[in-house]
Amino acid sequence: MTANNEQDRKAAAESDWLSGDDMHYLLRLYITGSTPRSTRAIENIRGICEDHLKGRYELEVIDIYQHPESAAEAQIIAAPTLIKKLPAPLRRVIGDLSDHDKIFTGLNISPLPGPGTAD
Repeated sequence: MTANNEQDRKAAAESDWLSGDDMHYLLRLYITGSTPRSTRAIENIRGICEDHLKGRYELEVIDIYQHPESAAEAQIIAAPTLIKKLPAPLRRVIGDLSDHDKIFTGLNISPLPGPGTAD
């Protein structure tokens, strides 16, 4: 595949994420093995995604012990780190992701209204 074809493919994929009425999110969570902090971060972000972004997200969990090249490429300096790849701009949140308001603000995510949330 040529560089131009690769760029066209990436642009088309990105526009797919941005089409329609609902914004879709591509999230990557970088963790360090199966530590309690990593486990807590996975549980927290999965809960947030299911409660507030259901049907509007893709979450990749990347263990930097198993994929150190991914961590280097993403310039990960601490873990757990959550990166919102799409929609732009790229945003990062570091920690166990237990502070939901910090995650929504930091990643510029609009949660869906639900039980216990203000409309």
